[in-house]
Amino acid sequence: MRRVVFNQKGGVGKSTIACNLAAISARQGLRTLVVDLDPQGNSTQYLLGAGGGALEATLADFFDQTLNFKLNPRAITDFVAVTPFAGLHVMPSHPQLEELQGKLESRYKIYKLRDALDELSDDFDCVFIDTPPALNFFTRSALIAADACLIPFDCDEFSRKALYSLLESVREIKSDHNRGLEVEGIVVNQFQPRASLPQKVVQELIDEGLTVLQPYLSASVKIKESHAQSTPMIHLDPKHKLSQEYVALHDTLTRRHGA
Repeated sequence: MRRVVFNQKGGVGKSTIACNLAAISARQGLRTLVVDLDPQGNSTQYLLGAGGGALEATLADFFDQTLNFKLNPRAITDFVAVTPFAGLHVMPSHPQLEELQGKLESRYKIYKLRDALDELSDDFDCVFIDTPPALNFFTRSALIAADACLIPFDCDEFSRKALYSLLESVREIKSDHNRGLEVEGIVVNQFQPRASLPQKVVQELIDEGLTVLQPYLSASVKIKESHAQSTPMIHLDPKHKLSQEYVALHDTLTRRHGA
């Protein structure tokens, strides 16, 4: 199962959600891969810490290889790094992805990520793809390569307005490039149950017939500690309320699709 975590709005928790769900997947015995397509590399930093900056093969190298014919290209497995967490691997980001984007788009390399993940399909049970906060070459590549799309949502009116444009973009890519793609659901992040506005905005989404996944993820300062220590919540503090919400959300996804 390949899931892309996508929202054109920044700061909604894409990397945090992708990495924490992936960590739970791996902890439950599934061979799990995180693909970090964001040049900022937040998922790479989250899972590898300071070691993420010293890797010999990143996704920038992979995409650069697709632009240049080589007699002895690297195997796709060379671009997969081991994390400190059992069963969890990452295809790491690099800032150079930003520079490569124009060349990749002009040379129409939009299916290369899908092809790469097809090659890795026997090695991993599930894949979580983290994306930049924009509808660009990398997010389109991810949506073409994925089976399902998870949409982080941070409970404000700006996010709600952006949501409709996002859904239309996903529908267009589904129609033109990936008939099997589905919006698996909206992940409510940084939820504050005692505040009236988040409850109102989320209820409106439900009333409109959109799939809002349960449970909602609570706002917590603990997540900042998780980022600082490069340790997903399930490893940092498995009994914490937010860790348990992530486990329950992962269970929701598993029940829906079995992976």
